[in-house]
Amino acid sequence: MSRADDVRAGLGRVRDRIDRAAAEAGRDPAAVTTVVVTKFFPESDLRILADLGVRHVGENRHQEAVEKVAACADLPLTWHFIGGLQSNKAAAVASYAHVVESVDRAKLVRGLQRGAHEHGRTLEVLLQVSLDPPDADGRAGADPSELEALATQVEEAGSLQLRGLMAVAPLGEDPTAAFARLRRIREEFVASRPGATTLSAGMSGDLETAVRAGATHVRVGSAILGPRPGDK
Repeated sequence: MSRADDVRAGLGRVRDRIDRAAAEAGRDPAAVTTVVVTKFFPESDLRILADLGVRHVGENRHQEAVEKVAACADLPLTWHFIGGLQSNKAAAVASYAHVVESVDRAKLVRGLQRGAHEHGRTLEVLLQVSLDPPDADGRAGADPSELEALATQVEEAGSLQLRGLMAVAPLGEDPTAAFARLRRIREEFVASRPGATTLSAGMSGDLETAVRAGATHVRVGSAILGPRPGDK
């Protein structure tokens, strides 16, 4: 099989999984967008994905992302920045990303606003909410109690648009329980912000659970593209 055949097959398998999970939840599978995570994969794979109709791709390292965006400027892709973001890189990421999914503190809001404003862009953002215990090591994401204040800061930033929430199931925990908590957090959040309906949750190993919990976007890499070429 060619590389294009491999990617097509992987994409088909993931879409079948989404279809089945959506059917189980009584949802329209068309309401679930697949963000293909292309970290460490080459420009040629992005071109294959675009040929296969993929429009949403995710990167989580600034230097790699900015190079790929420039190389693939001719492709109709929507770029999601999905990784942990250093505050000193926020303005630069705002110069090319269409969506930043990992906003979890006020300092990022200020940097993203500055970068988007300087480049005359409107940037969509998701607030990353932590599903980990408060004392977890390496915890990423805002505490649920911090979402209200963080959302207000985004809404007051003229070049940013608040679209919803993002979360990652904690390592070592049943994702069913984690995403059940996320569903409740999201319901409360949307009750006060009915326009912020995006929910990015679920990856290659737990996307079905996320879809059943209401995810509108799933972030999938290895299940579509195979093993990463290697950490750099």
